[in-house]
Amino acid sequence: MKIEGKSYRTIWFENNEVKIIDQTKLPHNFIIKNLRTVKDAIQAIKTMEVRGAPLIGATAAYGLVLSIIEKNDLSFLKKSSEDLISSRPTAINLKWAVDRMIKKLSGVNDKDILKIALAEAISIVEEDVVFCKNIGLNGLKIIEEISNKKDKETVNILTHCNAGWLATIDWGTATSPIYHAHQKGIKVHVWVDETRPRNQGANLTSYELNEEGIPNTVITDNAGGILMQRGKVDMCIVGTDRTLSNGDVCNKIGTYLKALAAKDNNVPFYVALPSSTIDWNIRDHKQIPIEERHTEELSHVEGIDKDNQIRRVRIYPKKSKSLNLAFDVTPAKYVSGLITEKGICEASEKGLKGLFK
Repeated sequence: MKIEGKSYRTIWFENNEVKIIDQTKLPHNFIIKNLRTVKDAIQAIKTMEVRGAPLIGATAAYGLVLSIIEKNDLSFLKKSSEDLISSRPTAINLKWAVDRMIKKLSGVNDKDILKIALAEAISIVEEDVVFCKNIGLNGLKIIEEISNKKDKETVNILTHCNAGWLATIDWGTATSPIYHAHQKGIKVHVWVDETRPRNQGANLTSYELNEEGIPNTVITDNAGGILMQRGKVDMCIVGTDRTLSNGDVCNKIGTYLKALAAKDNNVPFYVALPSSTIDWNIRDHKQIPIEERHTEELSHVEGIDKDNQIRRVRIYPKKSKSLNLAFDVTPAKYVSGLITEKGICEASEKGLKGLFK
C-alpha cells in the first residue's frame, strides 16, 4: 500500500538488517528503523514499533534470522525463540511463526542454516501478502451485496483498532475488503474507532485510509452503539489476534462491546483473519493469555503541539490506579462470519474445519 504515493510494505530484509516502519512515530513522523539483532526485534515487538498479529509473526521470523547472523549457535537460537515467543503472549501468529521456523531449521547444518532461515522467513512474509489479498477479495463480495441493496449508495463500515496493512505486511485483514471495494469503484466510508489507550484506530487506520484516499471519520470508542441505533453503520469488520477453533475471537479490547451493539441492532459483524491466526489447540477462551500492558498507556497521552513538537502529558490524577488489559474475547455467537483467505465461513468448529481440512 502507499504512503505519500510510494508503495511500501511494513517489513523487509536488506543488507543483513530488517527494515520496519516505526509505528510508534505515526501519524506525525514516518521513520524507517533498522533491526540488527534479535534483541532489536524483541524490543520492536514489545514496544509496538511493530504490531498486529501477522506483522508480529513476520518480525519474529526475521528475528530468528538476525539471531543466526549474530551467533550461529543452536542454544542461542533456542533462547532467541523463547524470548520472542514471550515478548507478546496473546497474538498466536508470533508462536506460530517461531515454531514454523524452528521446525524448518531442525537438523540443518551450520553452513546452510542462514540461507534456509531467510528463505523460510521470506516465505512467511509472502504467504501473508497473498492471504491478505485473498481475504480482501472474499470480503469484497459482502460489501458488493450491501452496495447493491443500497442502490450504489455509500456503504458505511465500522472497524476497531488497526487491522490494516500496517498490522500485516500488505493489504491488511479488516481493511483489505475495503481497499478492494474502493479500487473497484464502490463507494465506502469507514467509521474509525479511535481505540484507546494507544489510539491505533486514530493514529494508524485513519492514517492509512487517508493515504489511499478512502473517506473515513474518527469516532470515540463509545460512539459506535448510537451510530448503529441510528442506521449509520451497514457492517462491522474487525481483525483478530487469536481465533479459537470454536469460532471465539480474541481482539483489541473493546471489540466485544462493538459485537454486542451490532447484535442488538442487527448489524452484520465480521472478523477477517489469515489461517495463521487460528489457534486449533484451545477451545476455552479463558485459557488465552490476555496481555496486561503498562498503566501509563492509559494515564498518559501523546500528541503534537502548536509548535509541531510531540508532547506526552498525564491525564489521570497521580493517585489513581488503572488496569490496562489489551484484549477481550467476542463469543462466536456474536460473529456473523469469518473472512479468511480460503473463503467466508460461520464462526464455529464446523465452519472452520469446512475450509481448513
